[in-house]
Amino acid sequence: MNYWLFELVNGRAGRSDGLDDVMEFVATWLIYPVFVIAGVLAARALWQRRIRPVVELGAALVLAFLGAIGMSHLSGQVRPFQSHQVHQLLAHDPGVSLPSDHATAAFTIACGVFVFLGRRWGVVLAVAAAMIGLARVWAGLHYPGDIAAGAALGLLAVGLVVICGRVRPATAPPRRPGATGGRATAEI
Repeated sequence: MNYWLFELVNGRAGRSDGLDDVMEFVATWLIYPVFVIAGVLAARALWQRRIRPVVELGAALVLAFLGAIGMSHLSGQVRPFQSHQVHQLLAHDPGVSLPSDHATAAFTIACGVFVFLGRRWGVVLAVAAAMIGLARVWAGLHYPGDIAAGAALGLLAVGLVVICGRVRPATAPPRRPGATGGRATAEI
């Protein structure tokens, strides 16, 4: 199924030079505006003294890339151009294909921005992440499963950060609203 989907997308490559140029651009360069937008949103949050969402986004990225490193060491799947006749639009070194680093980064940022920094920008970045994933398959660099694995890692990493953020230490009792934390004073 993975190869069939790959053929379905990559089989369109090479038919329209203009469309191929767009896909090459998206596959190579769209990841940079994704990082820039996330950086600007993080800087704005820090300016507003909202440190936690920025730390959570950073933690999600670290978790996603640790997961990607682990997955790539367990996978022996090589890139499509190493084992099949494909329309390879971009030069790339051979190596492990699963998961796509571009997809892992783009989807983790999109999901993290959506959850931690702003839903509208998260949707915009999710569209960009999907475009990057499609373009990487179109260009013959990844299978659709590589993109899906990167997206799943991103979702899982953000989900783990959200779950960890909800866990409270057992040693600190929850504070009551309006509690001052000091000694009570009697009114006269």
